[in-house]
Parts: sequence; structure tokens; C-alpha cells
Amino acid sequence: MSRAGPRRALWALCATEITSWGALNYALPVVLHRVTAETGWPAGTAMTAFSTGLVVSAAAGVPVGRLLDRYGPRAVMTTGSVLAACGLVAVSQARTLPAFFAAWTLVGLAQAATLYPPAFAALTRWYGPDRVRALTVLSLAGGLASTVFAPLTAVLAAHLGWRGAYLALAAILALVTIPLHAIFLTEPWPRGPATARPRAHIRDTIRSPGFATLSAALALAGFGLYAATVNLVPLLIARGTGEAVAATALAVCGVGQVLGRIGYAGLSRRTTPTARTVGILAGGATATALLAVLTGPAAALVAAAAYAGAARGAFTLVQATAVSDRWGTRHFGTLNGVFTAPASAAIAVAPAAGALLADAMGGYTPALLTLTVTGLLAAALAARR
Repeated sequence: MSRAGPRRALWALCATEITSWGALNYALPVVLHRVTAETGWPAGTAMTAFSTGLVVSAAAGVPVGRLLDRYGPRAVMTTGSVLAACGLVAVSQARTLPAFFAAWTLVGLAQAATLYPPAFAALTRWYGPDRVRALTVLSLAGGLASTVFAPLTAVLAAHLGWRGAYLALAAILALVTIPLHAIFLTEPWPRGPATARPRAHIRDTIRSPGFATLSAALALAGFGLYAATVNLVPLLIARGTGEAVAATALAVCGVGQVLGRIGYAGLSRRTTPTARTVGILAGGATATALLAVLTGPAAALVAAAAYAGAARGAFTLVQATAVSDRWGTRHFGTLNGVFTAPASAAIAVAPAAGALLADAMGGYTPALLTLTVTGLLAAALAARR
């Protein structure tokens, strides 16, 4: 196969992932205060609608994976882009809470067909043994989504209001992602016949030793890492560090994610899948423990945030490569959809769950220590594979 086609697909996906992540995931936190001021809805309720969409996305990952294996990424991701644009329009026009929840449910369906899982599946199939490099490039590009779309959304909302901002984002998403998915995701895609043999292969793989155990390990690890890092700012402010230091730590956490993703390629060449998975999950647990016990100085807290970010960045590529490294690329869309669904659901509820856990346990320190135990359990489960 010529490398020109996969390269074009990779760069197209870099552009569409930045746009999709930015419009679908990072815009709401920027305009949340405007949403609550206009509608009177509690901020927690509005964010629950957003989280509902993430849970729907996790659940939809399994059927979307089957569609991906059958029809390929071009049809799935182009359709997902259309749904995404419609979902953002629905968000902009929602006047009641039920309509707002319904709109985010539609966005969740679109996320399942446009974000990392289908893009990772396409690159895994097209790049074969070179997939880690392609996946790393894509995940690095996706990491720019908040950098690009947080300020863009703020500018749009300042001039158009939050409803107008979402209409503009819907137009941007449609203009960027629909044509790029339709035009550049055209590499050959084997279509498995609807016979018992593919179903048997999928069933045997899902029932194979370690599949469910490793899936559970990544769900536990993802929950712990995201609950800790998403709540980093309130954690540090509660420690008395001040908003400036807390914001710096969050920014450095983002830099750490980039470094973790860059370092993963070298790690994958020098370690076995099990060894690097266990190491990264244990590293995430260690970072969470440091955030739990460190009270200063500020430089130490920022360093711990960077360490946590690196673990989270590497975790993204652990998720992307876990199935292909162990069970190959045959029926990858279906298998990866089943495999990543628990982690996607855990990550979806992690931000709110982390805050609730801190409230229930009387502070972030005991909550993070509990999440450290969760991370260590995840590493132990991964070691069993």
C-alpha cells in the first residue's frame, strides 16, 4: 500500500480531531457561566447534561465499532460529523433542561463516531506495524484542541452570546470535518462478511484470558487519573497555593501530557505491552499519591502535576494500542469498542465523582489517597495479563 494515502488521512484526522474535541468537549466549560446566567439552571445540572453525553458516547462505542469494521471510517466518521453539527445546533437552541439533555445525548452519539476511538482504529489498520508513530502524532494534535478552541469559544461568546457561539462552532465543525472525513478517509478497508466466523473470532477474543481483566484495569486507572487531574485546581486552591499557582500547575499538567505521549513511542520499542502498561498505571498511581501528600513548596506541586500529566498522556496511547498489541488488528473496531467502553464510562464520570468523593471524605487528601489505591489495583490487574 502506498504511504501517501495513509499520510493524507493522518493529517486530515489531525485537523478533524482538533476541531471535534474543541467544539464538542472544550467549549461548554468556557461558556458555562453564560449558560447558567441566562437560563437559571444550576451549573452542576448543566454539567450533568454534558456528562450524560459522555456516558452515551461510551455506550455507543460498541455498536459504532461494529459499524466501523463493516463500513470503514469514511462512512462512520462523516456521518458522525453530520450528527455532531446537528447536536451543537440543538445545544444552541435548547430552552428547557430536557431539551438540553437531549441535545447532549445527540452530541454523545456523535462523539462516539468522531473522536479518538474511530480515528485510532483507522490509523491502526492503515499503518500496521508503524501505528504507534501515527497514533502519537494524532494524540499530540488532539492535545491542541483546548489551546485552540478555549480562546476561540470565549471570543465567539463575547460577540455572539453562548447560543450564537455554539451555532458558529457547529458551522466550523461542519465545514472542517465533514469534507475532510469524506475526501481523505478513502484507503482500502476490508469488509468482513456477516458470517459466524468473524463473530466467533470476536467472541473468542473477548473471552480470552486477560481481555476483561485488562479492560477493567484501564477503567480503574482512567477513573483515578482523570478524577485527580481534572480536580487539580480546586485541590491546590484548597491547599492555599493561590489561583496563579493552581493555574500554572494545570497548564504544566497539559505540557506533561504532551511529553508523556512523545515518550511513549520510545517506551514501546523497549518494553513489552504488559510491562509498559503496568509501569504507566503504577506511575499514575504514584503521581496521584504525590498530589495527595504534598503541601508545598509550589515548585514541588507543579512538578507533581507535570508527572500526573505525563502519566495521563501516556495512558491515552496505552488505551489506543492495548488491543492491537495483544490481540491483533482483525475486527479491531468491534473489539476496541468493547474493550474501551468501561474506561470511557469511568472517565466520563470521573470529574464529578472526584469532587463528590472529596466532599464525602472531608477533603482532597483522603480522596486522592483512595484514588491512589484504585491506581495500584489497576496496575496489579494489568500485571496479570
